[in-house]
Amino acid sequence: MQAPEAVTLRCADGTELQGHFLPAHGGLAPASRLPVLLCPATGVKQHFYLRFATWLAQQGHDLLVFDYRGIGLSRQGSLAQCKATLAEWGQQDQVAALGWLLQRTGAPQVLLLGHSAGGQMIGLMPNHAHIKRLVGVACSTGWFRRMRPAFRAQAVFGLQMFVPLSIRFKGYALTSRIGLGEDLPAQVARQWGQWCSRGGYATNAVKGQPERDFHAEVRTPITVLHASDDDIANEGTVADLLRTFPGAPKQAHRIQPADHGLRAIGHIDWFRPSHQALWPLIAQALQAD
Repeated sequence: MQAPEAVTLRCADGTELQGHFLPAHGGLAPASRLPVLLCPATGVKQHFYLRFATWLAQQGHDLLVFDYRGIGLSRQGSLAQCKATLAEWGQQDQVAALGWLLQRTGAPQVLLLGHSAGGQMIGLMPNHAHIKRLVGVACSTGWFRRMRPAFRAQAVFGLQMFVPLSIRFKGYALTSRIGLGEDLPAQVARQWGQWCSRGGYATNAVKGQPERDFHAEVRTPITVLHASDDDIANEGTVADLLRTFPGAPKQAHRIQPADHGLRAIGHIDWFRPSHQALWPLIAQALQAD
């Protein structure tokens, strides 16, 4: 088994990102399946996905996973001084990662596997036509209005009260203190809260900017997998995301943990080694006709 190769990606604005490339090394020839770009969830480091990435490479896919600006290995200097925005993760970081993977593999298109926010920003990507299929795991808009009341209250408190207060005193968002992944750059966290309060997710980043808004142009088939016990990506918030891509073929599948011998899945656990029973579902979705 070949170890993941550490790679550096350069964005159009000069920002450098750190990632890992895993060549296909299973029984299938590397050219038999399209490469996969694995885009992480908000505040989740690339290393969280490496066990799954290794498994998927064994299924015959070249694969690239990376950290967004301000996160993990891509963080440069003090988090309080980081000026990254959530919109830049889609408009710059995912764009650069897609371009790098196309160049490295020579493939005409790739498969985008996005976890939560990682699959929610294709409408910000000018090179979206190079994505053959998008599989979103736990992807939705996270719209507060479509959450059950008790969880909505927690989410509103976390993103609209605790986060702004922590930014005021620390210069960045202490999201790790409230179970929302790694600490985040201030503007990333602010936009996250704004988008969740308004619905439509990344459409909020390009209102009044038609030249940067590609949502209506996307024709990439989109499949969303979400768990029945996920309070963030539920039927309402998933539907709110899918309606932002009016021209794309799209479908959503609600997964019951018990059907796969699991007690819970939630929003994050899909990629944990303890939840390998779900991995074939993801691989099948990537290969769907």
